[in-house]
Amino acid sequence: MPTYIALANWTDRGAQQVKESPKRVDMARQALAEMGGEFKSLYMTLGDYDLVFIYEAPDDAVAARFMLLLGKLGTVRTRTLKAFPEAAYREIIHSLH
Repeated sequence: MPTYIALANWTDRGAQQVKESPKRVDMARQALAEMGGEFKSLYMTLGDYDLVFIYEAPDDAVAARFMLLLGKLGTVRTRTLKAFPEAAYREIIHSLH
């Protein structure tokens, strides 16, 4: 299953309701599972982003739907990166002529 890395920042509303954040993470985890994906890990971070999480989804459409679902909550803004595991990276590099 493809892997995605999401970089998230709390919106003003999300920061004001930060104590509810763990409940929102649990809801997101469940929603992603219902879409056929899996929430792998979450980190609260210092610096440019408040949260970083890694998840798997069956395809890009499911990943996009999941990010839109989070956006609809109005508590985080996200940037998503599609991640390639090392084996795929090596295959891609090896295929260069």
